[in-house]
Amino acid sequence: MNLNRALSGLAALLLALASTPARADDYSDTIQAFRGAGQSSTFFANAYGYAVFPTVGKGGVVVGVARGEGRVYERGHHVGDVTMTQVTVGAQLGGQAYSEIIFLEDERAFDEFTRGEFEFGAEVSAVAITAGASARVGTGGIGAAKNVGTDKADTISRYHDGIAVFTLVKGGLMYEATVGGQKFSYQKR
Repeated sequence: MNLNRALSGLAALLLALASTPARADDYSDTIQAFRGAGQSSTFFANAYGYAVFPTVGKGGVVVGVARGEGRVYERGHHVGDVTMTQVTVGAQLGGQAYSEIIFLEDERAFDEFTRGEFEFGAEVSAVAITAGASARVGTGGIGAAKNVGTDKADTISRYHDGIAVFTLVKGGLMYEATVGGQKFSYQKR
């Protein structure tokens, strides 16, 4: 079997997984995982709001795509839904699934995020099965993470322009050194 065909199949599977509607428990479980994941747990106490994506599917060979559906919370209350789409270009090979949470520090950052279309990006990461490491720099914040399953996640990040981003690798195999961006489409509940 051709390697490109196998990777294309893996990418399609991961993107299909991310397109499957998440159950309410998926959101609760993902939030609990981030509450127990090192430094990300401290952001819940002070963030004005956050967007949580239980599963984002990502795959690529030179050009990569990712997609995930999530919910937006204001002061702990579900106020809307959001879709994330990502396109990257550069040295990349593989596919992965991960969870993502975006903390919005204050009302200004929340309003900018929920105004409709919001974008940020530029990342470099290396991920292997359920262990991974990544670093991000972009308008979405500066952060790093290492992960060995969601029960042993450790994260490092801070707000940049009112936004902090954390990810937890769920599975897959992905190597990348890419440039790209994430675009979010918000719909009020």
